[in-house]
Amino acid sequence: MEAQHNEAALAGPAPRLDLSVDGHVHTGFAKGRLSVGALVTAAEDAGLTQVTFADLAGPETTWLRAYFDAVRRAQKRTDLALRVAVEVEIVRPDGWVAFPADLGELEAISISLAGVPLPAGLTPPERVRALIRAGELRASEVTELVVEATVNAVERSSRYAPTQLARPLGVLAALGIDEAELDEHGIRRLVDACRTARVVVEVSEAWRTPSLRLARALAAAGVPLVAASDTADASQLGRWRYVRAVQGVVDWVSGGTPR
Repeated sequence: MEAQHNEAALAGPAPRLDLSVDGHVHTGFAKGRLSVGALVTAAEDAGLTQVTFADLAGPETTWLRAYFDAVRRAQKRTDLALRVAVEVEIVRPDGWVAFPADLGELEAISISLAGVPLPAGLTPPERVRALIRAGELRASEVTELVVEATVNAVERSSRYAPTQLARPLGVLAALGIDEAELDEHGIRRLVDACRTARVVVEVSEAWRTPSLRLARALAAAGVPLVAASDTADASQLGRWRYVRAVQGVVDWVSGGTPR
């Protein structure tokens, strides 16, 4: 762990997690039932100062104009800083993501991996688990595919818009694979890709990602981190538990006192 202190010194100041910011909130446009306005009111009540709305969207999405307009209208009625983003899925091993048709008014894109991008296509976790049980895939192969696709997506997406990485390596848990099976080289590849592409990594309250191990490596490398509820539930806004644990790790790496 001393090496991580030294690495942080070389990389510059470690990022600080601002718990008044929520970098990933879902609305009723794609997930949940609450309007943008209702979520803004809940965010105000929770003491937040900034919210990024990041509903899941793709090539077939038809509601983006209404979504943009709803956020803009809400901004006129609040002192909170509201950002409009979308979550997009990584769908191929080369890092191709399922962008919606219009990226023009987006302030960020949040990329996520919900399955494993096998050569035959994006494959859901339950199917991949079955392939592993049948001996058609090895867990180590799947882990490498997850890292490779994520690294490629980080590099690709950052060319088009400011990018956030949602739930980094979180799909491994859905696959029944312990992240501890990923060696330091794999961790380093992901961290280096995020740093080079200037990608912000979401610390997800809902998904408890990144792991403390990965969070330490990201913080030591100076990769920006943002607290993210990743929720459509107004009652969860500003209620940080896992994020506070990661905040303690970030403070430790930066030489401060863990909270």
